[in-house]
Amino acid sequence: MYFKDIVGQQDVIARLVQDARQGTVPHALLLAGPEGTGKLQTAIAFARYLLCAQPGQDACGHCPSCVKMDKLIHPDLHFVFPVINKGSSDNPTKSDDEIATWRQFILDNRYFGFEDWLQELDAGNKQAQICTKESESIQSKLALKSVEGGYKIMIIWHPEKMHQNCANALLKLLEEPPARTVFMLVTDTPENVLETIVSRTQRIDFKRIPEQAIQEQLMGPGYGLEENQARQIAHLSSGSWLKAMNALRINAESEEFLDYFMQLMRMAYARRIKDLKVWSDAMAGGGREWQKRFLGYCQRMIRENFICNFHLPQLNYMTEREMQFSQKFAPFVNEGNIIGLMDELSTAQRDIEQNVNSKMVFFDLSLKTIMLMKQ
Repeated sequence: MYFKDIVGQQDVIARLVQDARQGTVPHALLLAGPEGTGKLQTAIAFARYLLCAQPGQDACGHCPSCVKMDKLIHPDLHFVFPVINKGSSDNPTKSDDEIATWRQFILDNRYFGFEDWLQELDAGNKQAQICTKESESIQSKLALKSVEGGYKIMIIWHPEKMHQNCANALLKLLEEPPARTVFMLVTDTPENVLETIVSRTQRIDFKRIPEQAIQEQLMGPGYGLEENQARQIAHLSSGSWLKAMNALRINAESEEFLDYFMQLMRMAYARRIKDLKVWSDAMAGGGREWQKRFLGYCQRMIRENFICNFHLPQLNYMTEREMQFSQKFAPFVNEGNIIGLMDELSTAQRDIEQNVNSKMVFFDLSLKTIMLMKQ
């Protein structure tokens, strides 16, 4: 990860580069902002820059340090992140136990959220945290001299997940940091981080990425989307590159999703119960993540069709085929049923996340849609 790979955070990057060049890098940074705005990615890119032997506006990309960073195996870069405990109370799972999985996950995904990491860990209903004994690992790593004679960098992802005892130990390290050590704490919810830790860091706020920046990125190398499609995805992203990537994936699935959505609405309106049962069984055959994405797509289509009724096409972001269907369907989404439809879709999505029987979830959704379509 380089600075050039970060989407829409040029002000933050310029500030970090200036600090590095002036030799005024704070010993502890708190990178805070909405999920999907590039905080962890910026932390890794800044670590690469600080460890690079020949940095310019970005890391050089070819020195021995950069070669190690390509695989995230630089000996002076350390990570702490929430994990699922597979050990005992005396010997709990720590970040180092999952470091190979973590490195590969970053290299494969670049932008990802906390729920994506939990899925990678196959967490199920288990809670991920940074255990008490993680503090011992942090202290032992930072007590050693830098392997390559430069900075030692500790990136802590989601510090709000730290056990209280671990947080207290980290506080002591922040008060008296080892020489040439840089802590980078990365969080979506700074309000949940221990206040005494926050007060000992220099906070950098990541703003939501402008739609224009996301659109330009999607139209550029590696994506090459047409302007209308890029604008639609940028609009749906709410300033998050992660959401943009999810929307891009959903966009690729949208033809299939639109077919299923049209079937649901047409059969619900006609009260074809037997056909809806067959439809529900077919939906249950998809994977849980696919089902969740479909229900998210349905929510978007309900919103877009409600907006269609105001005859303000500049506010609609649909494909040509979606728009063709909506010309006749939109009047059936109105003030009387939109809240109910959205609530039922949201409830179905939550039930799928909680592993409720998917055949029951989709058939129940279809029955409730029958009643709501008549309002």
